[in-house]
Amino acid sequence: MKALVTGGGGFLGSHLVDRLRDDGHDVFVARRADYDLTRPDDTARLFADAQPELVFHLAAEVGGIGANRANPGRYWYANLMMGAHILEEARLAGTRKLVLTGTVCAYPKVVPLPFSEDDLWNGYPEETNAPYGVAKKSILVGAQAYREQYGTDAIFLLPANLYGPRDNFHETNAHVIADLIRKMAAGDEEVVLWGDGSPTREFLYVDDCVEGLVLAAERYDGPDPVNLGAGKEISIRELAELVADVVGFQGKITWDTSMPNGQPRRSVDATRARELFGFEARTPLREGLERTVAWYREHAGAPAPA
Repeated sequence: MKALVTGGGGFLGSHLVDRLRDDGHDVFVARRADYDLTRPDDTARLFADAQPELVFHLAAEVGGIGANRANPGRYWYANLMMGAHILEEARLAGTRKLVLTGTVCAYPKVVPLPFSEDDLWNGYPEETNAPYGVAKKSILVGAQAYREQYGTDAIFLLPANLYGPRDNFHETNAHVIADLIRKMAAGDEEVVLWGDGSPTREFLYVDDCVEGLVLAAERYDGPDPVNLGAGKEISIRELAELVADVVGFQGKITWDTSMPNGQPRRSVDATRARELFGFEARTPLREGLERTVAWYREHAGAPAPA
């Protein structure tokens, strides 16, 4: 098929593009430098250029806690506009299938664990990433509305926190695993981490996420959101110790409790994904970390794919 991947030059997108090409698809990669998807005219031009049968919308403006605190308005606006424009152009073009990606940041701050898709609307997201999470959740509403009114085959997936080779290791907007690897691989005697280490997270290796995206595109056609996760919860403190072991960091880990922890706990229930399209994450966390650290060491100092 002719497939379009927005954000196809980024972390998750580049891995998905590799997989789709390996599977024989004709892939059009949309990069921010060429198409500003917050603009309706650029989005229309993208669809005219790509003429896709299958669209994966992965483009997002996102970062860790610090980036979310610094850019709440931008993250709300950019993610909302990109999703809305992609939905509208897919409708106008009669796109056969549209795969939209959400975020676990859309879940309420306090909700029973593991996160069930049925609890998505049972509260407000954690404050530091609420604008981003709410914008993404609004795209789910749009997808369901377009399906009901126009018959648009749009599905909505909620991946757990991602990590892996080609992740963003930037000093100010990296997510937690990439940030830990960068800091601990620097050779310093001490690393300072935000919060107290008590929050928990679930991490999904990037290749497992790609498998989930592909399976969903092939086998799922419903209106309900679907989690993609590994089913393993770990505290940030335990994660830091694990990354230190994999990296070989023997210095001091200091917790700056004046800085925010973020959402107290995160872990998703991936039962729906397994039952609806046969998805199961297969990469153990330590194995995935070893692959990620090896990639980082090989490419240390190199910018993330653009």
